[in-house]
Amino acid sequence: MRHLILLVSFAAFGLTAAAQHGSVQIVGDERIDLLIEKHKYLCRHQSTLNGWRVQIFFDSGPNSKRKATEALNRFATKYHNEKTYLSFKEPYYRVRVGDFRTRLEAEGFLNSIKADYPNAFTTSDKINPPSALPPEGIE
Repeated sequence: MRHLILLVSFAAFGLTAAAQHGSVQIVGDERIDLLIEKHKYLCRHQSTLNGWRVQIFFDSGPNSKRKATEALNRFATKYHNEKTYLSFKEPYYRVRVGDFRTRLEAEGFLNSIKADYPNAFTTSDKINPPSALPPEGIE
């Protein structure tokens, strides 16, 4: 009798285990999928990111635009690998350089130019996203 009960129990367990095959269908609001696609699109086409730059020039008054342009050109000549940006926010012209994702990166660059620009400092800014292409020589 014990063997019969044990045999029936194993058979029932085996049938239950074999019946575990099936499929799952997720039913959700289609607007969720639209929101996800919209988020993906916006992330791909975002023109700026929060990041850091190094400010090397800041001035207002007569000839400040000319001085800012000269500072930008001097920097671009010496450090041609870094992007330079001239901006005007009344009444100041400023020259900022670089597109750094972290403050640590910006501070590292600041240390490398400190001899030429002793009054330079890091500042948070909207930066251009890094290129999706790998640097030259890396494949």
